Amino acid sequence: MHVSLTPELESRVKSKVKSGLYNNASEVIRDALRFMDTHEEWIHEIKLAQLREQLNVGIMQISREEGIAIKSKESLNKLFDAIKE
Repeated sequence: MHVSLTPELESRVKSKVKSGLYNNASEVIRDALRFMDTHEEWIHEIKLAQLREQLNVGIMQISREEGIAIKSKESLNKLFDAIKE
């Protein structure tokens, strides 16, 4: 397997090896992948918490009658276009 890294990432990997914490670049990459696997569930939970928070904001806005009625696909597309800007 061949992996391409940006110059910055390559420098970071080399720095880890040079520090003596790792014997080679493969060890650094394996450790980084293990770290990512370990924390994927945690990241998923954070994203869910943020989504729940945004839903609560929306529910509060609707309860204060601040909601926007979307009556057509065109209206929905205009709303999404406005959000992108």
